[in-house]
Amino acid sequence: QVQLVGSGGGRVRAGGSLGLSCSASGLTFSTNAMAWFRQPPGKEREFVAVITGNGDSTYYADSVKGRFAISRDNAKNTVYLRMNSLRPEDTALYFCAVHYSGVYDTTRNYNYWGQGTQVTVSS
Repeated sequence: QVQLVGSGGGRVRAGGSLGLSCSASGLTFSTNAMAWFRQPPGKEREFVAVITGNGDSTYYADSVKGRFAISRDNAKNTVYLRMNSLRPEDTALYFCAVHYSGVYDTTRNYNYWGQGTQVTVSS
């Protein structure tokens, strides 16, 4: 049974930084690309960043490029998201997800999801 447990997040002022972690179990972690998505209040879930299984490649949504960094530690079965220069529009519930197939930036190509971690950025 695959389980993804997210942690981190919280509340921060604009311009601040936060980090998220997502620990996975029940899968061969290093063979799967892992991603972060977010769902702002009242909006649909959107792609944030993805990292390939071996960690060699990363891709970001334009809205976070240059501010967020995704990384992974396959020995710990954990994926991370470091968020810098946070803005109020980054406020959302953040989800980690296991990539199944196809393009990276759509939710339908992910088959396992974490429970969501709240990030709130005040102005």
